[in-house]
Formats: sequence, C-alpha cells, structure tokens
Amino acid sequence: MVKVKASELRKKDQDQLKKQVEDLKTELSTLKVAKVAGGAPAKLAKIKVVRKSIATALTVIHEKKLTQVRLDSKGKKYQPLDVRGKRTRAIRRRLTKKQENKLVLRVLKRKQNFPQRRFAVAK
Repeated sequence: MVKVKASELRKKDQDQLKKQVEDLKTELSTLKVAKVAGGAPAKLAKIKVVRKSIATALTVIHEKKLTQVRLDSKGKKYQPLDVRGKRTRAIRRRLTKKQENKLVLRVLKRKQNFPQRRFAVAK
C-alpha cells in the first residue's frame, strides 16, 4: 500500500472514500495480526503508513462534510457551531459594536437636549 495523497482523495465521492477507509482498516488489522505473529519487518513498517492513510481519508471526508454544511447554511441567520469562526473565547463573548454603542434612555435624552457646544477658535 502506497501512501494516499489528499489531493487524489478529494476527487473521489463520499461512498468511495468510506469504502477506502474500510479497506485500509481491514489491512491495518491484518498487519497488526502479522505483528503479533512475528511477521516480516517490512509489514511492521507498513503499519504507520496505513494508519496515516486512514487519518488522511477521514480528514478529507470531514472537510467535504464541512464544506457542504457551509454551503447549506450560507445566508441563514444562524450557523452550526463547527462552521463558525473560532477566534478566542474572550472575543466570542465580547459585546457587538451595536451593543457597545447603545445608550441608556436617560443619557440619550441628555445628549439630545444638551449637545456638545461649538466654540469659535481665533488664531
């Protein structure tokens, strides 16, 4: 089994990817059995390649799923949590600009009734 490339996997559809993951998992289980039985060193070195290939395939499946969810939720008011921007916890909990600029009714009336005075400055 040669190392699988993510670029090749992205061309495949969902069913083919799932089938490939299943094939890789069965191959991994046979390699693990060979390891316990004292198999050849070439088979033992192959275990790492197969594990990484499984991870790559699962990553591509997840990427495709997320892009589909992004397309589905585009233009809607709310987005799923795993599609939203992560940023930092503090930034996510910060007030929005609209909330920051909002004034209490008492302060709003005071600003309207007593606006900032303009003075003519002589040079």
